[in-house]
Amino acid sequence: MNEKTLSSFKGTDAQEKQLMEVIEKHRDQQGGLMPILQEAQGIYGYLPEEVQKMIADGLGISLSEVFGVATFYSQFSLTPKGKHRISVCLGTACYVKGSDKILEAVEKYLGIKSGECTPDGMFSIDSCRCVGACGLAPVMLVDEDVYGKCTPDQVKKILDSYLEKEGGNN
Repeated sequence: MNEKTLSSFKGTDAQEKQLMEVIEKHRDQQGGLMPILQEAQGIYGYLPEEVQKMIADGLGISLSEVFGVATFYSQFSLTPKGKHRISVCLGTACYVKGSDKILEAVEKYLGIKSGECTPDGMFSIDSCRCVGACGLAPVMLVDEDVYGKCTPDQVKKILDSYLEKEGGNN
């Protein structure tokens, strides 16, 4: 990960208060760590080490136990996600039609790699194995929007449309 995507944790007092309420609500519940992690990710958008430590302290368990659960399940993210989440399908149908080139174009345009978030928090990129839209291959998703039969040349225009909706300039 390059240094421009590393960001220090910026939780608020309100978020911490909300997390403490969640921990208290599930503290004595068997298997309570899972709903706490789910709600914590909802509060913060991801599960940074600082949040995991608060959970561990609040439950009286080790940080390694919290980390183990958070890294075992794919639903949890330890890195920040952008306001707009980009996913490029690298499943067989998409890959043979050039989705790897789409992923390269997105990474080049945003200046980050798959699994990272732009410094302004606007976009994050991930790849996936199949989105179930093989007839539209190659496919790129931005949030819930599906872009089928996508080409690398379309990437800039697609992403710029999200910046324009935000009132940003690129």
